[in-house]
Amino acid sequence: MSLIHSAAIAQSSFQTIPIINLSQISSNDPSIRRALAKEIRSACINVGFFYVANHGVPETLIEEFSSRSKEFFALPLESKLKIDNKTTPNMMGYSALLSGNNDPKGGGDFQEGFEFTGEPFDSLDQTEIPESSHSIGRNAWPSELPRFREAALRYYYAVVNLGKLLFPIFALALDLEEDYFDQKTNNAAALMRSLRYPPQEEVTDEHIIGIGSHTDWECFTILWQEPGIQALQVLNSDKEWIDAPPIPGTFVINLGDQFARWTNGIFKSTVHRAINRSNLYRYSIPLFMGANWDAKLEPIPGCVSPDRPLQYEVITAGEYVKVKLADTYKQHS
Repeated sequence: MSLIHSAAIAQSSFQTIPIINLSQISSNDPSIRRALAKEIRSACINVGFFYVANHGVPETLIEEFSSRSKEFFALPLESKLKIDNKTTPNMMGYSALLSGNNDPKGGGDFQEGFEFTGEPFDSLDQTEIPESSHSIGRNAWPSELPRFREAALRYYYAVVNLGKLLFPIFALALDLEEDYFDQKTNNAAALMRSLRYPPQEEVTDEHIIGIGSHTDWECFTILWQEPGIQALQVLNSDKEWIDAPPIPGTFVINLGDQFARWTNGIFKSTVHRAINRSNLYRYSIPLFMGANWDAKLEPIPGCVSPDRPLQYEVITAGEYVKVKLADTYKQHS
């Protein structure tokens, strides 16, 4: 069945989010890889979100970085503001409560964050670090926590490597050769954020929630959620908010705008939000896996037809992300 036909009969009024087993993602058996791609294709066309189990990222790395993140957010505000992302040239570093606003109709995102990207690190085995030449620039690290940087980068590269395993499966899901995205993502500008959401047991202002309704900007996001706290919600075509609770041992994968643009909207970049109505802080760590900054976001073969004309203007991935970052953090307080 063609991509356009598959999209035409898609059922986007989903009530649940599928769980996909990645234990065979590195299999050399083409039939196994095609079967996995078929599952992912269905999730991408119908939902835009799916969980992955048996993803291969060691639990020890997750625990170490989540622990260091909690130490960072527990620092005094004046310490965190030393690396305020509004004072750095590339918006890396700390973002304070309400400093960003993903929903133009909202009053600000009720979360704190720390954003960074990959960089060489002498104490890490260099074989762990994929080469990259993206132009994001330097990270801003908290000087008070000398072990934070290593924990962050070790976890970052483990998740980036998972993302690199997913690109060939996405290509198969789109009826393309497995290496189709190689030249578009071999210097992928992957950004990671560690986030802390304060409790909002009673939301007194619906315009201020953990993170307002939005889509992600990159190709796809790989999200870790701390177990035990429901906050993430996904919007289906019936305008119903569907819970995406943390499931131990899994990541959430959601498609972003770059894949939507590459597929002319066939793969869904689905609206989502987060509201922490527990009485505890909620922690999460998304990795935003993007294309090379000079990659054009133009439709791939088979995604445009007379019945499905071009839906988006062509722009490079870097231009798109820079515009979205500026819009999110522009003079918002």
